[in-house]
Amino acid sequence: MNKELVEALNMLEHDRGIDKEILFQAIEAALISAYKADHTVKGNINVLVDRATGDLHIFQVMMVSEEITDPATQIPLEEARAINRVYELGDILEIEITPKEFGRIAAQTAKQVIVQRIREVERGKIFEEFAEKENEMLTAIVQRVEKDMVFVELGKTEGILFAKEQLQGETYEPNDRLRVYVISVHKDTRGAQVLVSRTHPGLLKRLLEMEVPEIAAGTVQIKAIAREAGSRSKVAVYSTDPAVDPTGACIGRSGVRIENVVRELKDEKVDIIEWSPDPARFIAKALSPTRVLMVYTNEEEKSARVIVPDHQLSLGIGKEGQNARLAARLTGWKIDIKPQSTVAEELEANALVDTSLEDDLMSDYT
Repeated sequence: MNKELVEALNMLEHDRGIDKEILFQAIEAALISAYKADHTVKGNINVLVDRATGDLHIFQVMMVSEEITDPATQIPLEEARAINRVYELGDILEIEITPKEFGRIAAQTAKQVIVQRIREVERGKIFEEFAEKENEMLTAIVQRVEKDMVFVELGKTEGILFAKEQLQGETYEPNDRLRVYVISVHKDTRGAQVLVSRTHPGLLKRLLEMEVPEIAAGTVQIKAIAREAGSRSKVAVYSTDPAVDPTGACIGRSGVRIENVVRELKDEKVDIIEWSPDPARFIAKALSPTRVLMVYTNEEEKSARVIVPDHQLSLGIGKEGQNARLAARLTGWKIDIKPQSTVAEELEANALVDTSLEDDLMSDYT
């Protein structure tokens, strides 16, 4: 233990941002354990490493007592005053017992402590860094595939893509680059266990934010997302500026913006829907590309009956009910789709087929 130790700790503090005082204290605590393991010691031991020179001092801690019941922790007043006349009963004094041969053990112990603490600090920094990235999108590089799990490189740490978070039909090969959504970060022995996803709706949201400047700027807002990853998604958007078309902004000129998103999601279909505060209008739009004739809403039950032309019924429901299911998730309403022929009498009685609404709805379909 010498000045080289101090210089090393100064360098660590400068280069890695590790407080050297924390390292000094950790070394001293480790040296107490090392000394007790190497010597038969009773009582309390204190270790001091000189912050300027690196010199090591070991002390036995004693209490000045009138009646001695434990010689390992107590010292008579007379003996204490032989060391220094200022001592009184109840005072604590330290008697140096530094052995000459302890230097080698001390150096080894200090090295182990420093290495261990560096690892702990770096793991802590990695965890803190990635804890802030929960709910964010990152670019990952596939490292390896083990059974149904994909391990990806995320800079200083590793991410895990479990089977349920993988896109259906997507294959992963080492060195593949892909974008992932960070769903959670947990502290572990390596610093951070980062769980990522390719199926989370948040990934679609972050991709749109990246591709559409109006979303990043806040002019266009994403109100809701309903996603069946790898197959189809619906996104409800709204513009705070009447001069900005929210669906057009997301689709982009010649569809280039939405195509970039679709390409990243391996050709997952993405429907951009204009959000409306009017539930009936929003539900009708959510069922696009279906032509909607009428929407009856029940506010109390938050349910809606939607009337569509007979030939549009299968389109409205979608393959295996997907279109209706996604529209219901997007709007938060229960949706029952009926063909026009089954409600012809009701339509005739009410004569409420709103052609202006119908034309407006169809004009939004792209």
